[in-house]
Amino acid sequence: MAKLQAKSPVVLQVLPELDTGGVERGTIEIAAELQKRGIKNFVASQGGRLVHELDKLKIPHLTLPLKTKNIFKMRKNAKLLEDFIRKNNINIVHARSRAPAWSAYWAAKKANVHFMTTFHGTYGLGPWGIKKFYNKVMTFGERVIAISNHIKNHILKNYKVDESKIRLIHRCADVEIFSPKAVTQARMIGKLREYKIREDKPVILLPGRVTRWKGQHILIEALHLMKNKNYYCIIAGDSQGRQKYVDYLEKLVRKYKLQGKVGFFGRYSDAPALMMVSNVILSTAIEPEAFGRISIEGQAMGKIVVASNIGGSTETIIDGVTGKLYQYDNPQELANALDWALGLSEEEVSKISKAAIKNVKENFTKQIMCDKTIEVYEELANS
Repeated sequence: MAKLQAKSPVVLQVLPELDTGGVERGTIEIAAELQKRGIKNFVASQGGRLVHELDKLKIPHLTLPLKTKNIFKMRKNAKLLEDFIRKNNINIVHARSRAPAWSAYWAAKKANVHFMTTFHGTYGLGPWGIKKFYNKVMTFGERVIAISNHIKNHILKNYKVDESKIRLIHRCADVEIFSPKAVTQARMIGKLREYKIREDKPVILLPGRVTRWKGQHILIEALHLMKNKNYYCIIAGDSQGRQKYVDYLEKLVRKYKLQGKVGFFGRYSDAPALMMVSNVILSTAIEPEAFGRISIEGQAMGKIVVASNIGGSTETIIDGVTGKLYQYDNPQELANALDWALGLSEEEVSKISKAAIKNVKENFTKQIMCDKTIEVYEELANS
């Protein structure tokens, strides 16, 4: 009997917007890989700065107000998505966030095509679990991608989901971009000047949004407790209007007389170059991160990564081998971890650096994430 020809997936990814962040970056990465393999694909969102990347790749983008939580607009979005699905012979709708997932789910059901989701975070349940029904749409997929074991366990604990339909696919680092070999001397010199970095002091870098749950205040407490006083600490990231928290951090710096040793910088660019001129990369979240790209990207750059022992970092860092984990809510433990990191010999730094790069290349590359995701698309298309 002749073997049936495998059906090719035709994929529509749906998310709120294409501005900045891990969800958006992952969407672009998957879209680019599908295009590279000749698999027809589309993206629907409210738009944003990253749409130009789709334009460069000649991947069609459907602009709809998908960030809305207005039920009438969500229903209207569903109708427009249904029309788009039928017009373009899409057979898989992949939703990546709650509000647009409802519209995408209704559209896929009406158009009689496959629906799947990626669970990108531990969505809050609200008081008395009132948000649970709203969140539950993320479990309606025929396949549900969990971006870490932490997220998989959250899904199983809080929702009635058949474990057999969950696919664990970790997020990634782009090792073509996050690579010591990819960063030129000119880019490094640019960062040394931009951040006023003296070459006689080791640099501690905490990148990411400036918000309390990211733990910047724990870091400042830890810097005060460190035995090693020879360092320069960069806190880089957008505060997104959280001025009260920024004022509190600056007050802590003055309280502990750390002026000149801690630099606050807003939104940053060229993360690989900034990491390259740093000695220690930090991830200090005091609430579990769904995955935590900083820990992966820092390892990919061959840097000593120090991270809190909760959330995704516990799955990506091998404690004492590719980096260091510390008790997330304990400034003294963070201080001890930083003293450890800055006290390593050149030989020890080199050993950890090589192990960290190897860890990422074997487990957390963009190619691995894309391959596993496309396997799920192919599985659905032929189910």
